[in-house]
Amino acid sequence: MPFQADYQDGQRPEAGSLVSYGPSPRVVWRDGGHVSRIVAGGKPVDLPVQESTNFELVMDRKTAKALGLTIPPSILASADEVIE
Repeated sequence: MPFQADYQDGQRPEAGSLVSYGPSPRVVWRDGGHVSRIVAGGKPVDLPVQESTNFELVMDRKTAKALGLTIPPSILASADEVIE
């Protein structure tokens, strides 16, 4: 599927999707600490809520070109990563 707004895995544009927008992989890795606490016997109700505050936008210009799309310069400028 060439167009995919992916909210969990910023690596998808490298595989050919057009755009990915979601939490930074570093933040997702950090949030995995909740799982280890629960597995160790912690109660989910006692764990603090952690919201992602750092999101990344990744655009793939190769896919855009293959689809005949032009990504506006303002969108490219706001992207965290542009795959050429």
